[in-house]
Amino acid sequence: MLNVALLGAGRIAGVHATAISTNPGSRLVAVSDINADAAAKLAAQYGAEARATEAILADASIDAVLIATSTDTHSDLIERATAAGKAVLCEKPVDLSLARAQACQKAVTSTGRPVMIGFNRRFDPNFAALKAALDKGEIGKAELLSITSFDPAPPPVAYIKVSGGLFRDMMIHDFDMANFIMDAPPVTVSAVGSSIVDPAIGAAGDVDTAVVTLTYADGRIAVIKNSRRAVYGYDQRVELLGSEGLLQAQNMLENTVVKSTIAGVTGAKPTYFFLERYMPAYSAEWAAFVAAVSAGDALPVTLSDGIAALAMAEAAAQSLQSGKPVAFANVLGT
Repeated sequence: MLNVALLGAGRIAGVHATAISTNPGSRLVAVSDINADAAAKLAAQYGAEARATEAILADASIDAVLIATSTDTHSDLIERATAAGKAVLCEKPVDLSLARAQACQKAVTSTGRPVMIGFNRRFDPNFAALKAALDKGEIGKAELLSITSFDPAPPPVAYIKVSGGLFRDMMIHDFDMANFIMDAPPVTVSAVGSSIVDPAIGAAGDVDTAVVTLTYADGRIAVIKNSRRAVYGYDQRVELLGSEGLLQAQNMLENTVVKSTIAGVTGAKPTYFFLERYMPAYSAEWAAFVAAVSAGDALPVTLSDGIAALAMAEAAAQSLQSGKPVAFANVLGT
């Protein structure tokens, strides 16, 4: 049984608290947050104790921490937790700065403690089934990957200003999904983007609509499409064309009812947002972490995976600014 502390008490922390508490191999024992009232409320809801982060890290009886704090604290907390002997699952991204994330990886390596980055979409049953079918050779060799990720509405501009931008905040999930499916890093990253959803997002220095093209050494191509606004709901689809067929993971819908009349055929919209869409994925992600840490096995998503996705985000930002493809290896420093 893993004794677990949750660092952070915001919206996503509540999702993780449920996953920790409902897993038979873990127990939520403590919660910390800069907002003491939020920490106390979440801790009480799950029978845990609200404690200071320093006290949590100093407690040898706590085996693991889940970091769900603001992004600018991630690298520091990963380093402190691993130095204290804890296993770590940290929400994405590792950091807003690629150099800081790489420095974090060096520090963590010396501790020997396991660190997993929270790319929960790898654990979505639909995307996982698509990957499994590819690995079994059911469509031959992968050739062209298309990832669609549209949010139902943009976040507040105040959030945009501290998010690191669309590539680091939103598309980073899709960069990791591309790495997961293609099983290799890209050679080049090319990005185009604009702010057409909300002019205030552009004024804040970000884009709200973007397309990134990834090319691979063997000729494969991946295309990622992001928008901060899809009025019909949370649009999350993956399509993979192979030499012997096509794999598609479609949207999860609010219901499966289809109405057919003389006026036409209609069905339900996609689920509204990530909490509705990815709850099973968060539970599966945590279960995989618990199983690996308990058995001493390799983690299914590593700190290196987090750094690779962050480097792709950095490459996309550079490409958007220059209008030219960017070599991924140059950005990663390999």
